[in-house]
Amino acid sequence: MQSAIVLGGGMVGVSSALHLQRRGWSITLVDRKQPGLETSYGNAGIIQSEAVRPYPMPRDLATLARIATGRTNDVRYRLASLHRHVEPLLRYWWNSAPKRHQEATAAWARLIAHATPEHDVLIREAHADNLVRRAGYRLLHRDPVAFELAIAKAEENRRDYGVQFRVLDGSELARAEPLLRDDLPGAIHWLGPWTVSDPGGLVAAYARLFQRLGGNIVSGDALTLTETSSGWSVETADGRIDAANAVVALGPWSPDLMLRFGYRIPLVRKRGYHMHYQGGSSLDLPLVDTANGYAMAPMAKGIRITTGAELTSPDAPATPVQLGNAEAAARGLLDIGTRVEPEPWYGTRPCTSDMLPVLGPAPRHRGLWMNFGHGHQGFTLGPATARLLAECMSGETPAVDLTPYRADRFGGH
Repeated sequence: MQSAIVLGGGMVGVSSALHLQRRGWSITLVDRKQPGLETSYGNAGIIQSEAVRPYPMPRDLATLARIATGRTNDVRYRLASLHRHVEPLLRYWWNSAPKRHQEATAAWARLIAHATPEHDVLIREAHADNLVRRAGYRLLHRDPVAFELAIAKAEENRRDYGVQFRVLDGSELARAEPLLRDDLPGAIHWLGPWTVSDPGGLVAAYARLFQRLGGNIVSGDALTLTETSSGWSVETADGRIDAANAVVALGPWSPDLMLRFGYRIPLVRKRGYHMHYQGGSSLDLPLVDTANGYAMAPMAKGIRITTGAELTSPDAPATPVQLGNAEAAARGLLDIGTRVEPEPWYGTRPCTSDMLPVLGPAPRHRGLWMNFGHGHQGFTLGPATARLLAECMSGETPAVDLTPYRADRFGGH
């Protein structure tokens, strides 16, 4: 029987463990926390099957100037930490040029096509249907000009990739969400995505499925990963674990571990915040307020507001300025009630500089595999990339050619 240690208990790691397990592998899943408590816990809870184009970095001077001067809530940066981000940001900017972004989109869309079908299998097997709603979400626009541009882009995506949507004018939006203020231009209702009332709970449900099928989950430190004569080992609370293979699925912490083995993976680390609110009105479906760079979604703990990207250092204290701005903007739309938690949650989204995940074998280390760097879409893409990796590791032909996602595309190893 083939064996592997999977490092990381988020959506990507748990899904990787499950897909290997179903191919007959003996799998131990290792994380320092219980599954689903890090980055996979803190998102907007949307399985984004409509997200066929990865997020490019803005290249027009007006938008960059707004970011630089702090006049947008989508992106915020700490000047003292900016030196950490300069190299990956420059690469990100370079890869966001139209032709290169088009190439990235072609590779990205091939993954997105598998997002909901692969989740569907795991949701049913994990008996997690109670957490999932298959009714899409809405992209709110406050500016009529921006709304028209967004509709044109949505039409492009429907033409090129078949994603489905409805345009709601102001009165249709008011009927769909009667508790919202009723003087808004309208929204795009993406019909294909699924929404989750407890993202961490869905990861935990997948983890329980893994255990029910005989998988082993142990607490351990991924940074103790060591190459041995027969494969790989890691230190855990249950002692040393050995296996022929190791899968690095540690999200934003993955490049630090891979650097120890000589692989430089340029990552833009984007911190995001969230907070829950109870006691006010609720929403029918999640709503993304494009003008103010946040999403709010009805969840088990109340309405969750999630923010855009903060560029800071990993150990920097919380500076939830974006959350404060988002909360103020949300209160202008809806009575969201009062804060549930005393402090906001925050975590880091791992975004590669070319917007594509790192997926496949480590070029110079037998039995070392990678599945990380999904940007804002690890929760969406975890089961899809996990299946592709498991196919590759098992000697099958993956459903999608893994060449665009290989680690050696970055060079300089």
